[in-house]
Amino acid sequence: MTGPPDLDAHVVAARGSFEIDMHLRADPGQVVALLGPNGAGKSTVLRCLAGLTPLTAGHVRLGDTRLEESARDIRVEAAARRVGMVFQEGMLFPHLSARDNIAFGPRHLGMSRTGSRRRADEWLDRTGLVEYADRRPHQLSGGQRQRVAITRALATDPLLLLLDEPLSSLDASAAVSVRTFLRRHLAVVPAATVLVTHQAIDALVLADHVVVVEDGRAVQSGTPAAVAREPRSDHVASLMGLNLLRGEADDHGIRLVDGALLIAATSERGQVFASFAPNTVSLHGAQPHTSARNVWQLEVDGIAPHGDALRVHLAGAVPLLADITPGALAALGLAEGDPVWASVKATEIAVYPA
Repeated sequence: MTGPPDLDAHVVAARGSFEIDMHLRADPGQVVALLGPNGAGKSTVLRCLAGLTPLTAGHVRLGDTRLEESARDIRVEAAARRVGMVFQEGMLFPHLSARDNIAFGPRHLGMSRTGSRRRADEWLDRTGLVEYADRRPHQLSGGQRQRVAITRALATDPLLLLLDEPLSSLDASAAVSVRTFLRRHLAVVPAATVLVTHQAIDALVLADHVVVVEDGRAVQSGTPAAVAREPRSDHVASLMGLNLLRGEADDHGIRLVDGALLIAATSERGQVFASFAPNTVSLHGAQPHTSARNVWQLEVDGIAPHGDALRVHLAGAVPLLADITPGALAALGLAEGDPVWASVKATEIAVYPA
């Protein structure tokens, strides 16, 4: 018996005046996360892979099987694609129990009523949902409903599994539970999985490979660690909690887009990104006498809680994020609109080609 196929897709699709054009590959057993802001086109890519939205050009292939190919006028309907899909809200059948919801997929694929219910019971046992077998969706919590929806997709033995923001409608505690559930069961799914999310933690915890999507295009891809370490867009840097600056590097430092000079311990030349964590930014009430080679007078643009710290948003020649303790904020006496001096050591700055 052959193993599950790999995914090879070139998705070109229009949504009004908005156009998506991106290539996507996923190996069997691999989890690929599409990470990006709302409206970037991530869910439309998933709908194209599932056959719910037609391509305007390009192709979708699973191994040697052409599910859609515009140049050859090939298009396999969604119901015949052997693709499992989980939506944001789960979309369980409200009149069916959890067992019958899970049995629906195998039954739809031609399994007997008895066989499909037996398959559902096997998956209820594998996923720890046996106690909810006879409950209908309205008798389940949001997290329980989503776990049933995921199990329903897995029970069809899909050739491709698609997850469209499966945690976005859940509260924080339910999201943690379902994320743990996904991590455990995606690890043994033989098919390729494509996960859509706008949350960095989902990509970091669940994915083997991340594709950053902005304005319908893939702007960065790599392992979660590589994307987190070297973000190439303000959105990803913000998700990862990093400051990201761009400029031209030469022997004197990095001349930023707005004209300010950034000094880093680097030998890079040409267009570069520079990133550093907010907790490496020090704030001062007066111009500091410090060994830090980067010092700017900025303005407090906002202050918000961030874990055990406070995140200070700074505006000016070099817009920054700085994390400080509540005690430091009180000592500085900072409020929105106040001037403040910020410093960063050259050795704290990571620099990489743009």
